Amino acid sequence: MHGQRTIECLSNGKWDYPYPKCGDVTCLLNTKENNIKMDRFPDFECPVKSGYNLTFSCNGQGLILKGQREITCQSNGEWSSPFPKCEGKHTEEITCETPYDQHVHYPYYYFSGDKKLGTIKSYRCDSGYRKMAEEATCTRDGWTPKPLCAEMCAAPNIPNAEIVRGQRQKYGINSRIEYKCHPGFEPEEPVQITCDYQGQWTGLRQQCTVSEKCGPPPGVNDADTIEITKKEYNTGERVEYSCFNKYTLDLHPPFSRHLTCVQGEWRGNIRCLKPCTVTVEEMERRGLELAYANRQKMFAPHDDHITLMCKRGKVSGGVPLRQKCNDGEMTLPVCE
Repeated sequence: MHGQRTIECLSNGKWDYPYPKCGDVTCLLNTKENNIKMDRFPDFECPVKSGYNLTFSCNGQGLILKGQREITCQSNGEWSSPFPKCEGKHTEEITCETPYDQHVHYPYYYFSGDKKLGTIKSYRCDSGYRKMAEEATCTRDGWTPKPLCAEMCAAPNIPNAEIVRGQRQKYGINSRIEYKCHPGFEPEEPVQITCDYQGQWTGLRQQCTVSEKCGPPPGVNDADTIEITKKEYNTGERVEYSCFNKYTLDLHPPFSRHLTCVQGEWRGNIRCLKPCTVTVEEMERRGLELAYANRQKMFAPHDDHITLMCKRGKVSGGVPLRQKCNDGEMTLPVCE
């Protein structure tokens, strides 16, 4: 019900108050402050109903709330307290909080006592942090400088590189070191980086990355390139290899006759399969002789055969007299 619950008829024939009306109890939003913030604020188009709370705070630096932080719309349509206002702090009211979160060593000791506007304090920083000024000053924006203590830099971990100057475990602000990328990585020239005020290394955008060029092709066992090599190759260029005499190039995947330069790295697989050798001395020990033309020494490439025979009066022990070479290995029979 909105209005007086009891009204009286006056001598002039009129009621002392208008007739009351029944409906939801609402409260007026009677503030036009621009620097005050209302949390849990209802829709502007909707009335504020009984039981609804408003919570206030101030927008802007140096303002303090004068009045109740929270008020409630009551059943009589009135707010539980007047709307608060935001007013500027007086100089003598401004204080700075103890900087527990700024890596100050024993902050409760160095920042004890008076902390009003303009107060100056000496201080120390925790291990691993550096003072950004000789003294801290209380200002309207808190303690300055900001931050009071800056983090020092740890030794950088730079893949594919080594530090060539200034190696240490901890580095203060503005400390410099120089690192050099390993061969095959860019940049080729040494890089200098600096520990900044945020405890970060500046210049690490130039990380050691794989060079797009390759150096001379690598050596391969029992093989060599078929052409004169260069000092430098571009990505996509390839080099062909050939096996030494009597060696056989394996062309079964993943092997081939080429290596390819891919972003500074030689890729591919080359394998040369060994030949088999049978000497006269070994045939004598086993009672063997060649099944055809007499030679002092005989080679059989991989996957080729050698045919032998037992000497007169000797018999093989069951191992075939025709044997196949398999990457330098061959089983020889014994004739007795």
